[in-house]
Amino acid sequence: MGVITLNRPPANSYNRDFIEAFGKAIEQAATDPEVKAVIVRSAIERFFSGGADVKAFSENPPDVNMAMVRRAHEVFNGIARIPKIFIAEIAGHALGGGLEIALACDLRFAAQGEYRLGLPEVTLGLLPGTGGTQRLPRLVGWGKALELMASGQTLTPEEAHRLGVVERLYPDRDTLVQETRRFAEALARGAGLAIAHIKRAVYEGLDRTLEDGLRLERELVEALFYSEDGQEGIRAFLEKRAPVFKGR
Repeated sequence: MGVITLNRPPANSYNRDFIEAFGKAIEQAATDPEVKAVIVRSAIERFFSGGADVKAFSENPPDVNMAMVRRAHEVFNGIARIPKIFIAEIAGHALGGGLEIALACDLRFAAQGEYRLGLPEVTLGLLPGTGGTQRLPRLVGWGKALELMASGQTLTPEEAHRLGVVERLYPDRDTLVQETRRFAEALARGAGLAIAHIKRAVYEGLDRTLEDGLRLERELVEALFYSEDGQEGIRAFLEKRAPVFKGR
């Protein structure tokens, strides 16, 4: 299991250097064969991330800001192509680009608390520019996503959980950390090849017609039938024992 810790006080507001460091951490997790699942968390108690550094936006010309946005797109989009599950562990404000980091992860687990989640860029005369306009509708539906983004409304953790922005909600930070780690470690011990194929089927299938998505599903499950893990899983089930998966 791997952990990426966001740590740019006071609010993990990101600039180009932050994005580059995040990208390197993602690349290290992707290429490390010992890392089977990845938790993205914050070292700052009150914030997961406050989003893009607005002060830097005000000081930079638009072309420099757009270079940072393009790089953020490259880094965030890369998560979907990595055959490992990334989990955002949220226990503080996740606003604007900060929520977009979490949305780029595969799953989002959160703790109850006095903080907010949302995409309020419209209050700056902007739109969520690092994936929010595309990823939020895929989670909550286009109508609700449009309402939230057009109004700049932010959500409590409970509201975010109810809408499906976060998949799991725990009563406090300690429980969140413990249970997120437990979940990630279970994934790491599990059928890594099957998990990778599931992730690919979901992400690529979303961009295809249903017929093409089902064709991809058939191709991926066929590969698993021929894999060592697939044969081991079936054998272990019949022999009434725990499977030993090797990721191949």
